[in-house]
Amino acid sequence: MTHVFHGVDEFRAAAGLDLGAGDWFVITQDRIDSFADVTEDWQWIHVDPQRAASSDMGSTVAHGYLTLSLIPRLSSGLFTFEGIGRAINYGLDKVRFPSYVRPGDRIRAVGRVAWTRDAQAGGVLACVHYAIEVEGRDKPACVAEALMVAFPEQD
Repeated sequence: MTHVFHGVDEFRAAAGLDLGAGDWFVITQDRIDSFADVTEDWQWIHVDPQRAASSDMGSTVAHGYLTLSLIPRLSSGLFTFEGIGRAINYGLDKVRFPSYVRPGDRIRAVGRVAWTRDAQAGGVLACVHYAIEVEGRDKPACVAEALMVAFPEQD
C-alpha cells in the first residue's frame, strides 16, 4: 500500500516511519544493455552473456548504478505526495552494493523515513533508507540513504 503524505507538515512528522515494501520489478538483459549504452559502460560482465556465463559469476549482472537509478521507480509504490509544490533529489549517503542482480531477477524497494529536518523556503529535508531486495536472496542488491527535499505549494 502506498503511503500518501498530505503536505510538508505530514512529511516532516514522518521521521521513523516504516514505508514497507514495494512491488516486484523484473530486470531484463535489454534494460541492462540500454543502461550500458546510456552510460557508455560496456564492461563484458554486464553485456556479454557468453563470456559472463563462463566466468565465476555464471551470467551477466546488472550495473550497481542501474539498480541505484531505479530507486525513484521502485519507491513510487512506497510513498507519494499530495499538496506539495515539488520534491527534489538532494543527494545520497552511504550507498553500498552487497549483492548482484542478474537478468530475470525480481527486485523491490523496502523503505523507511530515517529522519526529517526543516529546509529553506518552508521545505522539509528527509533521509529515506532503502534496501533493494532481490527475490529469494538474503543480501540486498543495494542499500542507500536517499536525501530529498519536499517544498510546500506556492500560492
